[in-house]
Amino acid sequence: MARARRLERKPVLAVIVTAVFFAWLYLPILAVALFSLNDKKSLSSFGGFSLRWYDDLVHNTALLDSLVASLKIATVATLGSLVLGTMLALGLERVTSRRGRVIGAVTLLPLVTPEIVTGVAALLLFTGIGLKLSMTTVILAEITFSIAYVTVIVRGRLAGIAGEVEEAARDLGCTPSQAVRLVTLPTLVPALVGAGLLVFALVFDDFVLAFFTTGVDPQPLPVRVYSSIRFGVSPAINAIGTLMLLASALLIVAALWVPRLFNRGGASSLDLITGGDQR
Repeated sequence: MARARRLERKPVLAVIVTAVFFAWLYLPILAVALFSLNDKKSLSSFGGFSLRWYDDLVHNTALLDSLVASLKIATVATLGSLVLGTMLALGLERVTSRRGRVIGAVTLLPLVTPEIVTGVAALLLFTGIGLKLSMTTVILAEITFSIAYVTVIVRGRLAGIAGEVEEAARDLGCTPSQAVRLVTLPTLVPALVGAGLLVFALVFDDFVLAFFTTGVDPQPLPVRVYSSIRFGVSPAINAIGTLMLLASALLIVAALWVPRLFNRGGASSLDLITGGDQR
């Protein structure tokens, strides 16, 4: 009994290491939120609580324009990469030849290629074809870079779906396109939600690709922050960071609940195929 109690005790060293790890990870984030409420124009000393930097953010046209630009870029890039990445994943899962394996390996190259190389390559491509750098070039570069993430996540989900499911749908009268739309895609919802959130976060925070492919105005938020460093960073940046942290937390909660809502209230794939008649 005494030995069992000793085994149940948490090692003190493990508890200390865990506490230090989480403190190292989250204290800087808490500092950003705290200094966004600072009444002093300082990033090192805290004077008192105030909402002046949130008010400054509301009236800072340049930062707001960059924030809106980053949100637009992240949204369009997420939707584009979800569509193209899902189509690519569905195609690769159905190709079992050696050529398909080679294409699948090539798809993973953006994940291991240094992002600065991808940024320089995108810049050379756009300037080579005479395409003016703008928000459109940033979106094209981000979609190209994000397709690999969506493909990997969706293929991982597809690997857990038995191929006999679509065959059963076809036996019940579905065409190949109906089998994909009514059976395969509903089962991919959790993977699509996770991939979409990941891509949105990566694109919104991405600096390297945006730096090489953006035009003069409006600049994405990471590029705007980098450009403003030479003139001194305004504490309004902390206000933007805090708001984005809150938005990220809401997205995480949504990512946890949306798949449950689909599974709880949505009809099953068999119901959709047979029209609810399961005699």
